[in-house]
Amino acid sequence: MIRKAIVAVILAGGIAAAVAAVGLSPWWCLAAVPLCLLGLVGLADLVQREHSVLRNYPVLGHARFLMERIRPELQQYFIERNYDGRPFDRDVRSIVYERAKGTDAEQPYGTERDVYQPGYEFLVPSMAPCPVPETPPRVRIGGPDCGRPYDMALLNVSAMSFGSLSANAVLALNGGAAAGGFAHDTGEGGLSEYHLRPGGDLVWEIGTGYFGCRTPEGDFDPGEFAEKAAHDHVKCVSLKLSQGAKPGIGGVLPGAKVNAEIAKVRDVPEGKTVISPPYHRVFSTPRELVRFIARMRELSGGKPTGFKLCVGSRRQFLAVCKAMLAAGTAPDFIIVDGGEGGTGAAPLEFADHVGAPLTEGLLTVHNALVGTGLRDRVRLGASGKIATGTDLVKRLVQGADYGNAARAMMFAVGCIQAQRCHTNTCPTGVTTQDPRRARALDVRDKTPRVQRFQEATVASALQLMASMGVTDPADLRPHMLRRRIDPYTERSYEELYEWLEPGQLLAESPQSWAADWKAADPDHFTV
Repeated sequence: MIRKAIVAVILAGGIAAAVAAVGLSPWWCLAAVPLCLLGLVGLADLVQREHSVLRNYPVLGHARFLMERIRPELQQYFIERNYDGRPFDRDVRSIVYERAKGTDAEQPYGTERDVYQPGYEFLVPSMAPCPVPETPPRVRIGGPDCGRPYDMALLNVSAMSFGSLSANAVLALNGGAAAGGFAHDTGEGGLSEYHLRPGGDLVWEIGTGYFGCRTPEGDFDPGEFAEKAAHDHVKCVSLKLSQGAKPGIGGVLPGAKVNAEIAKVRDVPEGKTVISPPYHRVFSTPRELVRFIARMRELSGGKPTGFKLCVGSRRQFLAVCKAMLAAGTAPDFIIVDGGEGGTGAAPLEFADHVGAPLTEGLLTVHNALVGTGLRDRVRLGASGKIATGTDLVKRLVQGADYGNAARAMMFAVGCIQAQRCHTNTCPTGVTTQDPRRARALDVRDKTPRVQRFQEATVASALQLMASMGVTDPADLRPHMLRRRIDPYTERSYEELYEWLEPGQLLAESPQSWAADWKAADPDHFTV
């Protein structure tokens, strides 16, 4: 490409010199240069074989590629309405930005949404609202086998790895967590100095690559895990089974991005492509999974230990519940990641069509634990497009004990939804390892924004609950959330979904669960 440009310039210069030689003025020479360049571009378009549009429409055809390149920006800034953008609409992005900056997050004149559109959901207000609690409630994480329980905030930073995020982004997120007293999930990319330096509470996530606690062969290293899990800032340990945006597949970090720093954090060779397999080496059956969770708890010195998954087969999760009952132990928490969750990069087919959305996944896990009598010892976290107080309250109604947010936290540190996370060219320095781009994210400015966003969102959730007549999230009930079915009908979640009673699966399974419960095998992940 560079060679073609040089040739074009030389030819254009030669033509200009020829024009000057016949006695024309220098101004004519200057005018001839761009014309010659256009002619050369047109000639190159005619002879190239890669793009049919350019062969048929030389020069003019380049306008098509230009418009295609700036299409996302045109769509976001000039075409989409306030409430229909994807993955997050402008209303949601704006409220996150405003809360992060500490400015007004109010809306005049009323809603722009069609409240009679099927799928519209609303919370049920009470005729006797309650005062808003002065202190946000916290969730105690730690079952009977946990020696060092942790009190989790209602909203926390969801899993995002160093490597996917820049060092400055990680520093800002953890600094905000430290200032606000909420937890920061490390993601599966290892425990870096940027997670530890600000002093925020950490949920250390271990993925299929066992980054940060792996042997040279890629196996789990219990000694290194125990050493790092003992760090005071590590409050909980989470085993990642699958991710909402790409369940069932692993990840790839190209060798070009594996610099010395990332290699050290992940315990991998510098400059070589790192592949996270889609499966774990440490277990292959539900029983082995439950035993490994118990082993992680023991190695961590009794800290709360759990796992994260995007729900697929209800039968497989019931098999895990049977394994918990047989072993007499259970994880301290389970994080349910919805299929609408985010990622730095994933195949379109997986992001669009694999895994249960958060509502169905959360209801499946909640009801399975209730039905097996395990719900009182396992806390549920929910992650997947939680950005507002309404999002958080909905998930609490659906069975979660607390929520995690990733992309909303990215907005708080400056993300503009450019959707270039996988290109290393993030324009705001959030998802890049390019030092020049990353320096644009000022840690001192963004750290308090993370804290302010979390505080304001939790305050909004508490205000919503108070308007519903509730001060404790545990008092939220399915009838308090309603969904429109058609322009004339709306139903509560109590009516729309089946809710099991404690121990119901052990006593007499309802017909709708009987086949899956009978087929669930604690010795096999049977689909």
